[in-house]
Amino acid sequence: MNLNIAILPGDGIGPEITEQAVKVLEAIAQKFNHQFNFNYAEVGGAAIEKTGNPLPEETLNICKESDAILFGAIGDFKYDNDPDAKIRPEQGLLKLRKDLGLYANIRPTAAYEPLIHKSPIKEKVIKGTDFLIFRELTGGIYFGDKSTSADRRSAQDDCAYTAAEVDRITHLAFKKAKSRKRKLTLVDKANILETSRLWRRRAKEIAKEYPEVTLEFLFADTASMQLILNPRQFDVILTDNMFGDILSDEASVISGSIGLASSASIGDHYAMFEPVHGSFPKAKGKNVANPLATILSAAMLLEHFDLHEEAEALRQAVEKSIELQITTPDINSNEIHHTNDVGEFISDYIIDKKSSLYNAENIDLGQSTII
Repeated sequence: MNLNIAILPGDGIGPEITEQAVKVLEAIAQKFNHQFNFNYAEVGGAAIEKTGNPLPEETLNICKESDAILFGAIGDFKYDNDPDAKIRPEQGLLKLRKDLGLYANIRPTAAYEPLIHKSPIKEKVIKGTDFLIFRELTGGIYFGDKSTSADRRSAQDDCAYTAAEVDRITHLAFKKAKSRKRKLTLVDKANILETSRLWRRRAKEIAKEYPEVTLEFLFADTASMQLILNPRQFDVILTDNMFGDILSDEASVISGSIGLASSASIGDHYAMFEPVHGSFPKAKGKNVANPLATILSAAMLLEHFDLHEEAEALRQAVEKSIELQITTPDINSNEIHHTNDVGEFISDYIIDKKSSLYNAENIDLGQSTII
């Protein structure tokens, strides 16, 4: 297969982690005889510094001309610490989602056996956890009208949804649930919010088209507790933009590190793949950032194009790196493995499992793990 992939490294650790994901995709291409073409573009704070725009037109055009987008991270202390900044890195990501119609954000959560001890949650609670969160991505409070009073003593953020916005992601979530454990949980605040009541009405109506899927409802506050108390009860979670943002970050605790949390943002014509975590400016340039979430996002990219064998090979390589503790300090603080070490091992394992395992002990020396 020939794919054109836009690479948007972004800010902070973004360039370091996307470099490893590209390295792994190149290994997949070599192993399975594909051709992946990578086109780089600026976004976020890096783009503001060069152009004054968090999403330059050139970047948007590169994304529109590509088959898929691999996104790093955006954000910088310079903007976080300035509440009066009119232009912010995050505006680039929001505009990208909106302009490309990326309305469905899919975030998997699973408990990796070798890392269960790293989670603050007890093993008996999280063992066997495997669910997906479908977060609506281009509507709701993040995109509603915003205003601040002239005296700056009051502010307003509007939350609005249409039935069409709710329906399109609800159908996607039901279809996925149908192929898994056939259970869908809608998370909302229908006891308080009119938008949530719209979500419930539409979900109940659409559920009639998927009789084999059980539809359940949870208020957002209850769902946030149940994610920690009994995460194995969930299969597919469907929710709006803000609740999905919060719950998916909370769910990352289950795996032991947000550095493992991958995601896909899907629309009718475009698809983008990115880690859930932020840009972590403190770690920029230190070669300690965990690239696994970005690499696992690359696996979701492969699956999007029905390259399931390739995606499975990538995930097996990730699991082997975790098993052998060839991981960054956030997961393994006893041994020092750097960002590029992890990418190197995973790439080599994909190409040649035996050689990579034989030479795994040399990875800290910067030697190639393939002889």
